[in-house]
Amino acid sequence: MEITLTTPALLFSTISLILLAFTNRFLALGSRIRTLYDRYQDNHGSSLLAQIENMRLRVNLIRLMQLYGVVSLFLCVLCMFCLFAGLVTLGKFLFGLSLLALLVSLGLSTREIHISTQALNIQLESLSLSQEESDAR
Repeated sequence: MEITLTTPALLFSTISLILLAFTNRFLALGSRIRTLYDRYQDNHGSSLLAQIENMRLRVNLIRLMQLYGVVSLFLCVLCMFCLFAGLVTLGKFLFGLSLLALLVSLGLSTREIHISTQALNIQLESLSLSQEESDAR
């Protein structure tokens, strides 16, 4: 397989955009956790506690997603340096590792999306119960 500087350079920009998306997810989740925490201080509902626990797991997954994304980016840059220095075999190896780290990061992202869907279902279930109680009155 022929690998040139442009091959990891394409991955470089992709990883940067993915890291930006992961950071935005983290910031939005952090804001939501603070809001739920304030609501939980006023009302110790089990639904709120379940959502907060769900978000704790999601924060940990996002942290791992970011970690593997950064490792992928680091290996990609190191690969480019090796290719620039003429160390093609090492560059190929580092590029492969970079792709593996990116796959792990994307796999974790898929899991986090699944968990966030569960959190939305908790919220919708809580809403349905509240609506049923209102209708019964």
